[in-house]
Amino acid sequence: MRVLGVDFGSKRIGLAISDETGTVAQPVGYVTGGVKEVVRVATERGAGRIVVGVPRRLDGSSSPQTEKTFQFIAALEQAIQKPVVRWDERLTTVQAERTLIESDLSRRERKEKIDTVAAQLMLQSYLDAANQPPIEDEAS
Repeated sequence: MRVLGVDFGSKRIGLAISDETGTVAQPVGYVTGGVKEVVRVATERGAGRIVVGVPRRLDGSSSPQTEKTFQFIAALEQAIQKPVVRWDERLTTVQAERTLIESDLSRRERKEKIDTVAAQLMLQSYLDAANQPPIEDEAS
């Protein structure tokens, strides 16, 4: 099943999609049209689940952007008949920025790609966690 990763921002919404096996996240791009555009991309790409990154402060507390993201998630859940999962995205934008700097992209190019790369990193984190084998009990 394909999974759509969403990095909700105030100006742009970064998107990434998994492969059919739910193993590898690939960048899709970004949209600026809100919930309708995310639903359109999810439908076009055949996503069976949507994972939305929830920004939190390093101490785990909420920020104003966290509250905006929860409002976006509520609207998305009303608009689509697919599971919507909340996923901690702390530091994904920082990781995305570092990755893009290491790629030697200009500031303008980084600005264009940061939301998509953040969505890809967040989705890959979710996929990696979802695909972890269960820890076996040593007493067994």
